[in-house]
Amino acid sequence: MSTVCAISTPNAVGGISVIRISGKDAIKIAEKIFVPFSKTPVSQMCGHTCTYGRVVYNERTIDDAVLTVFLEPKSYTGENVAEISCHGGIFVTKEVLRACIESGAEPAGPGEFTKRAFLNGKLSLTQAEAVMDIISAEGKQALSSANLAHEGILFKKIKSTADELVRILAELAAWVDYPEEDLPSVENETLKSSLSAAVSQLDKILCDYDSGLIFREGIDTAIVGRANVGKSSLMNMLLGFDRSIVTDVAGTTRDVIEESARLGEVVLKLSDTAGIRQTDDLVESMGVDLALKRLENARLIIAVFDASEELNSEDTELLDKISDKQSIIVLNKTDLQAKITPDNFKRYNKPVVMISAKEQKGKEELEKAVLSLFKLNNINSDATVFANERQKICVERAKNSLELALNALSLGETLDAVTVTISKACDHLLELTGEKATEAVVEQVFHNFCVGK
Repeated sequence: MSTVCAISTPNAVGGISVIRISGKDAIKIAEKIFVPFSKTPVSQMCGHTCTYGRVVYNERTIDDAVLTVFLEPKSYTGENVAEISCHGGIFVTKEVLRACIESGAEPAGPGEFTKRAFLNGKLSLTQAEAVMDIISAEGKQALSSANLAHEGILFKKIKSTADELVRILAELAAWVDYPEEDLPSVENETLKSSLSAAVSQLDKILCDYDSGLIFREGIDTAIVGRANVGKSSLMNMLLGFDRSIVTDVAGTTRDVIEESARLGEVVLKLSDTAGIRQTDDLVESMGVDLALKRLENARLIIAVFDASEELNSEDTELLDKISDKQSIIVLNKTDLQAKITPDNFKRYNKPVVMISAKEQKGKEELEKAVLSLFKLNNINSDATVFANERQKICVERAKNSLELALNALSLGETLDAVTVTISKACDHLLELTGEKATEAVVEQVFHNFCVGK
């Protein structure tokens, strides 16, 4: 495997930048361009030690820097690793990287270092995927769950189920292949009990996926309502700054304005849409069409109504449109004399929140409504395990195979047929952990990583 290098810090000005070199020749390449002030050659440095010196290439000093050495197998990648920490200017960082490449290292691909950690047995595939979850975590719950996955919680749960299936397969194989031996027969009820327990465990993981996805990726949310009910004011209140233009003139918002807002531990990916109404204005009409599209596709609808005005036909049309969607009714302008109350919305069976965006009141109540609607009130951070779509598909396929095996047992089919479906379930779980993943699957996993990780 070649020796590779990449910038492991963001491509931006900062205090320091880190250039990582990994592979058999990492130390040799570092020695070509790094001159320690201590005069101790880089090749004589012990693992997990640092030295201060200069990065020099073609007899030209590029920068003062710190070199950190990790020797195989006790490194992140399991290979020899040299990390150069230089000043965090964009140009100087690229100059150090260029010196590494000119000295024999190849540019690393996306996720190259974590991929090597996986291939060298330092991480399971699920732990490797959790690295990106840690990087992208936007809240305490998200970070906690990502760290649990990185510690191997998901791997252990899947491995436990897979090991049980392997045990069952071994018993079935022994009983079928060696009938002359005095082996105990495989009882159908015992087998059903074991397979049902495995299905239950996979069901629990799938439930964790649904809640974990919300904490990791946020909720696509559309703020909708007729013109001038305070949609933009609500968005600004949730964001904590003025993002949408707010005026008393109806139809101010004509495009979809997008921004992310934190509501407790949940991130709402907000879309402030044009007021939904009939209009002859071509541009506003296009905005209304976009609003209706967002209403159709969003996972959460926040439907805003003006509490100081009676409901009109546009309001009732909107209520009909959101009847089958996860939605929260927000009554804005409660600082004015009320013309409507939550009682007006009882028949729609939706949570109703009273707010005054103008006076910045009601945000906590809206947060509670979101948590309740998505059943996130009692999430145990120790139990929530993040999973991506690849992992979810593997678990679903394994579960489906086990359910086929249970059905085959109930129909009295041969144990050979049952064994085939159990074996398929086991293969899907081992693909998830990476123990039986194809090269194409591994490539796809690390393709989504950033370069330098």
